[in-house]
Amino acid sequence: MVEAFAVASGKGGTGKTTSTMALGMALAERYDVTVVDADTGMANLLFHAGLADVETTLHDVLVEGGVPVEAATYDRFGMSVVPCGTSLAAFESVEPDRLRDVVAELAADTDVLLLDSPATLNSKSAVLPIVLADRVVVVLNPTVPAISDGLKVQEYALSYGSDIAGTVFNRVRGDITGVKAKAERYFEGPTLASVPESDAIQAARSAGVPLLDHAPESPAAAAFRTAAGRLSPNDGDHEDVAERFRTAVIPDPP
Repeated sequence: MVEAFAVASGKGGTGKTTSTMALGMALAERYDVTVVDADTGMANLLFHAGLADVETTLHDVLVEGGVPVEAATYDRFGMSVVPCGTSLAAFESVEPDRLRDVVAELAADTDVLLLDSPATLNSKSAVLPIVLADRVVVVLNPTVPAISDGLKVQEYALSYGSDIAGTVFNRVRGDITGVKAKAERYFEGPTLASVPESDAIQAARSAGVPLLDHAPESPAAAAFRTAAGRLSPNDGDHEDVAERFRTAVIPDPP
């Protein structure tokens, strides 16, 4: 089996990368999980995964004559993690089209692929993870701007045949019952979880480890486990999924 999920928001600051790592660790309790930092321009997953000092990253894979993806894949926290570098010069030299082959290759040896997507939809490299994914997890803050940007992600995903797995409300303070009810009128898929604002999340980031490693018993960690439990990855065929990735058409940004 294999299924690819893009974790997207359409807006920076929602906690998308924290969500990607937390969902990955929770899913890794039942599945073979590979997490890919597909945000080649503003990468920060490596800081969440304790990989800030590694020399080889996805940037080195996506350049002409690049290294095999295995060289940029690391075993961390029960998952395979493919981080991306933070060098602007390296970003400018990558060829986004190559991400299709990288994801196709990774799909052959995992159950769940999580693609940590760029915050905006302003370039081909930014929209590609959403197009490649079978389903998209939309990470929202309970604010009008975040929900509006999340709806743009949904519209774009659906227009290219990617389904919506559901939404995760992150950094929640107080009762957001009304906000969730309104959002559920417009978003495909269920509300997977509401993750409370937590000092543990920032502490985990400072420590360079995922939330579920730093504070596994925290309410925020429990909420991410709830979200992961509601995803129910589909039993896709590895070869079929890999071929779809290799032949995916890279669209223009909206």
